Amino acid sequence: MTAFPLAPKRPYEITQHGQTRLDNYFWMRNRDDPEVLKYLRAESDYLEEVMQHTLPLQESLFAEMRGRIQETDQSAPALDGGYWYYIRTEQGKQYPIYCRRRGSLGAPEEILLDHNALAAGADFCRIGGFSVSPDGNKLAYSVDPDGSEKCTLYIKDLVNGSLYPEQIQNTFGSVYDHTGLAWANDSETLFYVTLDESQRPHKLHRHRLGTDPADDPLILHEEDERYFLFVLKTRSRAFIMTYHVSTTTREMRYLSADDPTAELNLLRAREPGIEYFADHCGDSFFIITNENAQNFKLVAAAVAAPGRENWRDVLPHRADVFIEGLACFAGFLTLLERRDGLQEIRLSAPDGAGSVRYVQFPEAVYTIAPSPNPEFESRALRFGYSSLVTPNSIIDYHVDSGHWELRKQDEIPSGYEPAGYSSERLFALAPDGTRVPISIVYKKGLVRNGSNPCLLHGYGSYGASALPDFDAKRLSLLERGFVFAIAHVRGGSELGRPWYEGGRMLKKRNTFTDFIACAEYLIDQGYTSRDKIAIQGRSAGGLLAGACLALRPDLFRAVVAEVPFVDVVSSMSDPTIPLTTLEYDQWGNPADREYFEYMLSYSPYDNLRPTAYPDVLLTAGLNDPRVAYWEPAKFAAKLRELKTDQNLVLLKTNYEAGHAGASGRYDSLKEFAFQYAFLIDRLGAGT
Repeated sequence: MTAFPLAPKRPYEITQHGQTRLDNYFWMRNRDDPEVLKYLRAESDYLEEVMQHTLPLQESLFAEMRGRIQETDQSAPALDGGYWYYIRTEQGKQYPIYCRRRGSLGAPEEILLDHNALAAGADFCRIGGFSVSPDGNKLAYSVDPDGSEKCTLYIKDLVNGSLYPEQIQNTFGSVYDHTGLAWANDSETLFYVTLDESQRPHKLHRHRLGTDPADDPLILHEEDERYFLFVLKTRSRAFIMTYHVSTTTREMRYLSADDPTAELNLLRAREPGIEYFADHCGDSFFIITNENAQNFKLVAAAVAAPGRENWRDVLPHRADVFIEGLACFAGFLTLLERRDGLQEIRLSAPDGAGSVRYVQFPEAVYTIAPSPNPEFESRALRFGYSSLVTPNSIIDYHVDSGHWELRKQDEIPSGYEPAGYSSERLFALAPDGTRVPISIVYKKGLVRNGSNPCLLHGYGSYGASALPDFDAKRLSLLERGFVFAIAHVRGGSELGRPWYEGGRMLKKRNTFTDFIACAEYLIDQGYTSRDKIAIQGRSAGGLLAGACLALRPDLFRAVVAEVPFVDVVSSMSDPTIPLTTLEYDQWGNPADREYFEYMLSYSPYDNLRPTAYPDVLLTAGLNDPRVAYWEPAKFAAKLRELKTDQNLVLLKTNYEAGHAGASGRYDSLKEFAFQYAFLIDRLGAGT
């Protein structure tokens, strides 16, 4: 067998606040050093050799997962400006095809963009921005070719299918939404955002079709390194909005979409700790804000005079209800809320106060997610719905009648019976007495005798809630006797804004002790045992997994940490790394001794010690701008140096991708098949 790929030590001293830390693997940050790639390749070779015996299992898992997706499929069409837009996939093709039909679903199909053609011959290809002009004749889209999240912007003439000559480099294209592009109503003017050297979206530009991008006016420069700059357009199509986002503060500006050369107007000046988000309807802006309202409240202001002094309360703060989102329509207003950890949809008249009612959901535990609702005049609200046992569904909720219309539910071609699985909501007790929710799913007939393999997942950062939603891939674990559990730890917003604040900054350790308490509870209740439990987290969830590994290496059998943020102190001390300055209000600034010492107390890389550890799988993306490849690489090297056991430490690097992993749907399934094979093999769960 190939020897462990022990990395050479190059002692590097880091002195902060009078403390000197020795980092033997700091050199891995230099991607131009040939020894770095040599080490990563050695880790990859070692991983392939020690996991070779699982190849048949990986192939079986991939076949199972592929068998659960409708390979030739189509999304539920959405009406926008007289066109029905949808995305479809074809069997054997990695990427979606963006389409529309004019006037009716029976009209001829028009292909707007074939992602497969864009990705031909490439190992990675991601669509960033995607926006059709108001007249329906142009498409602005951006492409990230390598996972670095640096996108090139293109404009397509949808009448003749040709591309406009201009191509704009270094633009922002969100991994999660399309907040980097906005068309003015003349369909000739496009607003876009570019990145600075640390890949922070910071400049808003205005482009006129057919002109040289070098001459594009700079409309706004967000100079404060703690803020990201986004651009969006209201559903009413009346305003172009800028959205300035730091961890704890927000600011918005606006201009008329009918007058793209107008000056931006400030809605409300930023004030530390004050967050707000505005949407538009009629002669008013509707705004959700946390000013004197920890869980947020709804206010309104006239478009003619929207300054803070003119804000009026529409829905006051409620201590037991957290407002997560706002959406305005011509005939109604919606709020996405959380009460007792469960999501709710509040509907009202357009003024936000009249005719209040709530959508009723068919299950006790579920997940809802915003879905495209482009039509301002719509009388139906579209959202996604699923649960741990109910496949992903698209619902049109008819506001006037309260009728729940299922527009689409994901099919499981290989077969699936929801009645064969059970889901529960449990509560663990944290060391400080806090009750921590756990969502759990397993195959019916489970015996709670401690013999069941278990995968415990968590996140717990940025106020993002871990959602109890459906994942067809997960069935491969459940069918092999796994219990799957989600720990809704502090640092998320499952129980409102105080839940987030309770796992942030100088309270961050609560996130980790909550998670450990959930693992201990599942063991104590017989769902699993120490020899059968694995934990998993991604990105900041990878920090969670790494911190719990360092705190309680005796508690787990296996750990999967995907693109994990594990070198907290060093990364947060380097403002040249993307996201660092933005996140001072999330983790703290190590320039402050109090925060430095607190972060040092939990940073996984800094808390590894000589002891026995579980089997560990770490993943990395060589082009990852969010969590650099060197964090999991350094962690693997140091862990292998210090551990006193014979358990595995594996580092799996994707050399063509970034933070989100493989871009193709089949390639992505292969990554999951590998992780599941690791878990099944390490937990002795059979094949």
